[in-house]
Amino acid sequence: MPETPNPFLAPSTLPYQLPPFAAIRDEHFGPAFERGMTEHLAEIEAIVGTADAPTFENTMLALERSGQTLQRVSHVFFNKSSADSNPATIALEERIAPLLSNHSDAIRLNPALYARITALRDQLDELGLDDESRYLVERYHTEFTLAGAGLSEADKEELRSLNSALSTLTTRFEQNLLADTNDLAVVIDDVADLDGLSDGEVSAAAEAARARGMENGYLLSLVLPTGHPALASLRRRDVRERIMRASRARGIRGGEHDNCGLVLEITRLRAKRAQLLGFDSHAAFVTADETAKTPENVAAMLESLAPAAARNARAEQADLQALADAGDESYDVESWDWAFLTEQVRSERFAIDTAAMRPYFEADRVLVDGIFFAAGRLYGVQFVERPDLVAYHPDVRVFEVTEADGSPIGLYLLDLYTRDSKRGGAWMNPLIAQNTLLGQPTVVVNNLNVPKPAPGQPTLLSFDEVKTFFHEFGHALHGLFARVRYPRFAGTNVYRDFVEFPSQVNEMWMLWPEVLASYAVHHETGERMPQDLVDSIRRSSSFNEGFLTSEYLAAAMLDQAWHRLPAGAAVDDVAVFERDALTAAGLDNPAVPSRYSSTYFAHTFSGGYDAGYYSYIWSEVLDADAVEWFTENGGLTRENGDRFRALVLGVGGSKDPLEAYREFRGRDARIEPLLVRRGLTT
Repeated sequence: MPETPNPFLAPSTLPYQLPPFAAIRDEHFGPAFERGMTEHLAEIEAIVGTADAPTFENTMLALERSGQTLQRVSHVFFNKSSADSNPATIALEERIAPLLSNHSDAIRLNPALYARITALRDQLDELGLDDESRYLVERYHTEFTLAGAGLSEADKEELRSLNSALSTLTTRFEQNLLADTNDLAVVIDDVADLDGLSDGEVSAAAEAARARGMENGYLLSLVLPTGHPALASLRRRDVRERIMRASRARGIRGGEHDNCGLVLEITRLRAKRAQLLGFDSHAAFVTADETAKTPENVAAMLESLAPAAARNARAEQADLQALADAGDESYDVESWDWAFLTEQVRSERFAIDTAAMRPYFEADRVLVDGIFFAAGRLYGVQFVERPDLVAYHPDVRVFEVTEADGSPIGLYLLDLYTRDSKRGGAWMNPLIAQNTLLGQPTVVVNNLNVPKPAPGQPTLLSFDEVKTFFHEFGHALHGLFARVRYPRFAGTNVYRDFVEFPSQVNEMWMLWPEVLASYAVHHETGERMPQDLVDSIRRSSSFNEGFLTSEYLAAAMLDQAWHRLPAGAAVDDVAVFERDALTAAGLDNPAVPSRYSSTYFAHTFSGGYDAGYYSYIWSEVLDADAVEWFTENGGLTRENGDRFRALVLGVGGSKDPLEAYREFRGRDARIEPLLVRRGLTT
């Protein structure tokens, strides 16, 4: 039988250059990575090997055209390793991580290449470039400088070693977390122990057990954050405690999946690298190329919010304790009680039963009549499912996205369900990133982790899952709508502390009256969600914000604490460091645990948000301010959508994001709308 050609060695011929998943095999990835790195380095050598003086065309455009094979395989592989891993991809990821780190260093630390980029930066005003091209030169020079291109050869050698080691450690952290999360899933033998869960949730737990090969019983898979959706409904306190303790045990039990040593070593090496690069800490290194600029600016914001958030959480806790004391058996409110008691208080105070909302949130209706509906009204886009196009897993759906006149935009892939081969959380990945230089279209994928019910049963979402769905689709829209010339600026390639802004704005449409009326329909009766329930949801918008803000700030400040450590800091106990950091922040309430503890804090120790988890609330300042603008200007209209698309989503990373925001809003963002939203005003 003839050998199958490697599908990564040429652009796909499928619509929108969708990767040919039906032809891709695990054995294709390794050779494609090796070929891609070899080709890329040869292209770089051609750039620096010419005797011609550097020009925009022979340096910047050549750089932007280089590495196409490597990019094709990287996009597909790293989505697969996150969404549908297996022993082969796990082994390859661990092997390839240091090789990719070395490859990146071979380019960014190349002195001849840096000299050519610097020469262009120094004569920028004389080159006659348009704004996007000027910005391309500036960004390359900044990124190469921060990467260490100006270091001595001896320091570069040490930097290469640090980068290689860190790539291996962060990969191992993620693999340990996935394995330990699977190992700690809570097995329930008696269905009576699931009292409080809906029929659909029980069905999903039974299906999860069957997927693990269990003939009987029920499996509650852990989610990425400390809390778990089932904690809000489960009536048995001992079962809630089992789930919380399992969640918090990830990465700290010793053995092969323990992450404590990795946390210490990752932070130590990051601090050492930052010192080598001329920064006081890893946080200083990271924020130097973000909108925040310094960790002091980050600290000033987080520390200004923490006291009010902690105060509000204590007030909420007092209400919960009163409820616990009024029961048949009084008990001290613990972390595993908070969500359950909160739902009772919410029900009494606002006449809301969040569990009763599930029948109105059938997943396909949320997608088509909610998420797609809002995007159509705002931006005039249309979505048509393409069952003829094969994705990387049978559960993944493919949609073609077009303008109102039918002209093409790209493809949207949806991977909704959780599985043992998928890491926790929710995210967006590009598979093909639009740019006109290479003539590439757009293909993006959203990954969520919704439990899959038994065949024939509807997928009913929780309120939080619907919110997450709208959020992640905001990232997808950013990727779909960006229209840029250069690959470097494609899609969501913006500052990390800006990237959450468009996705957070998209959350507003979840409860917009016209949108909610379209999708919040009972999956059995066809009745719309009662208006009194809708009104109660809106009245309760700031309810429990003390808890929610505190758990988030605890994680953000913990991330900062780890990454503000100077090189050589003596830390040898993860639990003690975490306790001291939360105590210093005034967020050490045991009933309100950090949204992530260090050993399962994937955002910061393997997910690219190191010293950057603050980005969510930093971006939320822009989000809340933009929501105010939409509200003042009529909300869900094409005029508003077209403005936001043209001035924010459509520019991708091709200009300074705060400049783009000022052009959209007419001024800088104000923090007051955020304070009101989170109940942090005095």
